[in-house]
Amino acid sequence: MPPPVPEAARAMPTDAATMQVAQVVPCTEAEGPGRRFAVWFQGCPLRCPGCCNPEFLPFKGGEAKTVAEMAGWLNRAREETGVEGITLLGGEPFAHAAAGVGLARAARDLGLSVMVFSGYTVEELRARPEPEVADLLALTDILVDGPYDRDRPDTERRWIGSTNQRIHFLTDRYSFDEPWRRRNTLEIRVRGREVSVNGFPAADAAGLWKGWRRKKPTPAAPAGGDAT
Repeated sequence: MPPPVPEAARAMPTDAATMQVAQVVPCTEAEGPGRRFAVWFQGCPLRCPGCCNPEFLPFKGGEAKTVAEMAGWLNRAREETGVEGITLLGGEPFAHAAAGVGLARAARDLGLSVMVFSGYTVEELRARPEPEVADLLALTDILVDGPYDRDRPDTERRWIGSTNQRIHFLTDRYSFDEPWRRRNTLEIRVRGREVSVNGFPAADAAGLWKGWRRKKPTPAAPAGGDAT
């Protein structure tokens, strides 16, 4: 059973709150344990050298979504693909903490888990005065903290970018079990002429897809079948 949702977070009127969303992958296995609904926020005050998502750093951009819209999308993903949780990334999720609370609360209400990647350390977050930061931490099952360091790539822990980053299991829902000890994975999706990428690539693969666009759209799948 997931831990109860803190009353302070449950009471926050965030369903109509608007957030800037850079990217959504409704079902991924490259952003945490099991199948997960991954949301990247648009905007980060940190500037880690070699950031994996430099296009997500500016606070201008992305697409405006309400918490209610995102919660509905999350529920559809749960029903259609069996996701077991939501993963918040960025950008910097704690720079969008009020919206993050709304998404995390929606996930918990659906019985799903919450994982957050932050460039801040847990000590820095716990010292922050904003109540929404404390509420988001209280709703988080797994926190991966610390700035990404491109000079210290992690090759032994799955879903982790660099060796300085730490994994905090803030509830007893997860533990450091066998799946965490696998190599990192990368997912590349091609839709028409568009390419989307998520996950952590090997050093010799990083950047291979950058700027690549399919010359012809992927053929539409026939009725009742899949495109090949």
